[in-house]
Amino acid sequence: MRIGYRFLFLASLCLTSVFADDDNNDEEEPDVETGGEIKEEDNVLVLTTSNFDEVINTRENVLVEFYAPWCGHCKSLAPEYAEAAKTLKDNDPPVTLGKVDATVEEELGSRFEVSGYPTLKVFKNGQPSDYDGPRQSAGIISYMKERADPNWKPPPEAVITLTDDNFDDIVNKEELILVEFYAPWCGHCKQLAPAYEKAAQQLKHHQPPIILAKVDATQQNELAKRFDVTGYPTLKIFRKGRPKNYDGERDQRGIVNYMISQAGEAAKPVPNQQALNNMIKDRDIIVVGFFDDVDDANARVYMDAANDLRDDFTFAISYDEATRNAYKVNPSSVIILNPEKFYTKYEPKWHVLHKKNLAVKDVVEFVQKYQVPLVGQYQLSMEKRYSKLRPLCLVFYTVDWSHDHREATQLWRNKIANIAQDYRDITFAVANEEDFDQLIKQFGLEDSPEEINIGIIGKDNKKYKMEPMEEFDSDEIKEFLEKFKKGKLSSEIRSQPIPKKQSGPVKVVVGKNFEEVVLDKTKDVLIEFYAPWCGHCKQLDPIYKKLAKQVKDQKNLVIAKIDATANDSPDNFKTEGFPTIYFATAKDKENPIKFEGKREIEDFEKFMREHATVSFGKSSKEEL
Repeated sequence: MRIGYRFLFLASLCLTSVFADDDNNDEEEPDVETGGEIKEEDNVLVLTTSNFDEVINTRENVLVEFYAPWCGHCKSLAPEYAEAAKTLKDNDPPVTLGKVDATVEEELGSRFEVSGYPTLKVFKNGQPSDYDGPRQSAGIISYMKERADPNWKPPPEAVITLTDDNFDDIVNKEELILVEFYAPWCGHCKQLAPAYEKAAQQLKHHQPPIILAKVDATQQNELAKRFDVTGYPTLKIFRKGRPKNYDGERDQRGIVNYMISQAGEAAKPVPNQQALNNMIKDRDIIVVGFFDDVDDANARVYMDAANDLRDDFTFAISYDEATRNAYKVNPSSVIILNPEKFYTKYEPKWHVLHKKNLAVKDVVEFVQKYQVPLVGQYQLSMEKRYSKLRPLCLVFYTVDWSHDHREATQLWRNKIANIAQDYRDITFAVANEEDFDQLIKQFGLEDSPEEINIGIIGKDNKKYKMEPMEEFDSDEIKEFLEKFKKGKLSSEIRSQPIPKKQSGPVKVVVGKNFEEVVLDKTKDVLIEFYAPWCGHCKQLDPIYKKLAKQVKDQKNLVIAKIDATANDSPDNFKTEGFPTIYFATAKDKENPIKFEGKREIEDFEKFMREHATVSFGKSSKEEL
């Protein structure tokens, strides 16, 4: 009897263990290579360096998520991913879903160039490709079922390859084509390639289709020389063979949107005066070309110039004699119309360019000369244009064009125009003070109690403030302008105190010593612009310190950082997010090189070695 009871007791324990395992979501399945077990969580395989290749190479269809435990987007994806995994494991053929904690399995993250979370990759018979489908369970299921079908084939490459032999034949006949000049070894080119191909796939369905092409500039040397390709990747837009630099974003959506915006002629036809009136904007200039007919050679020249400048200005073209006569100009004339609210008695209502034989250069120079009124308005939408106009005198007050406040706004603007007419070498603009709190702080005027405040941005992009006036005084303003022209003003620099002692391998830079450290023409300087609250900056910090220690013996090299939220820096070190990293080489401080690679020690070092001018064995006497 004792033996029988013991047998029943042991059997019940076994059954309990079996049923307990059935209820456990964290299952394990055999690891074929190691003989061990692969952990499974919510039907998703947990992949590591030790089991990754075996899983990928022994299963036909695998979707892998590279994630970080702290990532909000990863947490949002998790239940959708698990639901898809549950369905797809029973698909015919089966689809395996796996996940990799890229913060732990750093080798796998590096191997598959994971730079953000979550990153999803599809493995078909062991070959990886980017997952570009939906991130809801139904969408994941549909996407992966389609690719798991034995008859599914990836679409043919949409980006066409150009060589010396076919370049002119293809490019010269296309109304619009984008061409990438690349080098096979270039890291940035490799990063761009997937987005460029996806954009090409999308744009080939646009009406009319827009072609994306590529040129291996290391093989097609003559093409690279012909189009002044000096770095990789270089992107150029061609219209019937006429080149123009590509100025759009370099992700899929950015490429698609920018190229669609470039389709068609920039100069829009206006059949009559009313149509032109409808195009005239209240806050910006409009450029209008008047010609006898569409066959006028000057009309084609004007349209080419308009295409070159289309990102920044509005263009119209008219063949209507009555509209032309309203502006008292002859055929083959180009005019720039100022918005009515910016009229002053010190300038014409429109500027006129007339030449018997127009050249694109004539139109471009004409537009650039009169691109802003004598006293226009500095706005967020106009920052790009005004950024090229230096010196720039900004007059801050409450700029309000509504009916009740328009008169007061014009009163102050006209007073400034009366001064500006005598200082044509300075660009003047009014600015609504409520829109530019940060800029006012940079001028050191944030505590001013006065109604109007004035500052100048010099050609060196340094900022000079005028001491606030209790009452508007033209003579005081003129005295300020004269002192500026004679170099008798001190610039304002927002800065933390200069560190009394540098501790650690990374040099701390502030606004007041930026020029001394970063713009030192005897040093190559890698500078990180960070924000104290930025999570990505905190992640980078130990890597950046290790980098600085690793290269500390390099002659003429400085690894530095600056708190961009508390210190000013020159405009050519543009910071739109954190961290932003630039390499300011000794031989070209005006054009710092933005680092856009993976933030690993070896990637930083490779980047610096590639661009260094006086460090990493490069002689200060070497030519660029």
